[in-house]
Amino acid sequence: MLGPALDLERMAAFAGFTARSLRTACPRPFGAAIVHTNSGKLLLSMLNNVAQANDSSAHAEVRAIRMASKRLKQLRLAGYTLYTTCEPCPMCMSAALWAGLDRVVYGATIEDANRHCNQIKIPAREVAARSDMACIVDGPILREKCYALFTHPLMLRAFRLWSTHRHS
Repeated sequence: MLGPALDLERMAAFAGFTARSLRTACPRPFGAAIVHTNSGKLLLSMLNNVAQANDSSAHAEVRAIRMASKRLKQLRLAGYTLYTTCEPCPMCMSAALWAGLDRVVYGATIEDANRHCNQIKIPAREVAARSDMACIVDGPILREKCYALFTHPLMLRAFRLWSTHRHS
């Protein structure tokens, strides 16, 4: 089963994967990967695609869960762990619960993301605790490295273009 050392290794590699998007015309700080819990083998990695698909549900975590279920040809993802560069929002955490994932491991926090874009500020652990479905939530792991995805100059410029951040 994955442990703290492998979590650090996986998150570092995954943050690097997500950071590659910062060199594209569509930089994205939100990424998710699904990994086999026991072997640590990567099944797939996804980035969020909300703006590109004009789909507000196209968060990286939801996309990863959808693709993993299709690839494995099964609804339940027991035996798998979701890694994500940012703490899952309630929609994404709910999808992880419904999919039956063993664990969710995140980097930056919802509060970190909220500095740059709108968020529903309910912690992933709270969503899991209010459910009758079991899922371990671990994080933040490599928070600074993951938060750096949000503060990269090209990402900061993209956030201004998205103009989705409103404070009351």
